[in-house]
Amino acid sequence: MDYEIIWLPDAERRFDATIEYLKQRWSEKEVKDFIDYTNHVISLIRSNPTMFKESTRRRVREVLITEHNLLLYRTIGNEIQLITFFDNRQNPKKKYRSI
Repeated sequence: MDYEIIWLPDAERRFDATIEYLKQRWSEKEVKDFIDYTNHVISLIRSNPTMFKESTRRRVREVLITEHNLLLYRTIGNEIQLITFFDNRQNPKKKYRSI
């Protein structure tokens, strides 16, 4: 089945904010590698949405992008909704606020 990737507004906003943060602290190559790896993970999700760990929230899955960045997503029909990027250094209670 071919799944359509949908970036929800919070995921898009947080991903962009993460990139801006990384640009200030990482080299250009490291930022590019982060973006490439994130795109690779999204392509894995597209081909097999159940590949990654189910979270404590029903129908929400999570995948670790880096030790500090977690991607939350869910599958609804033929759509995969990227819900948010979460910084693991934050209070864990904030993880599901976007859902």
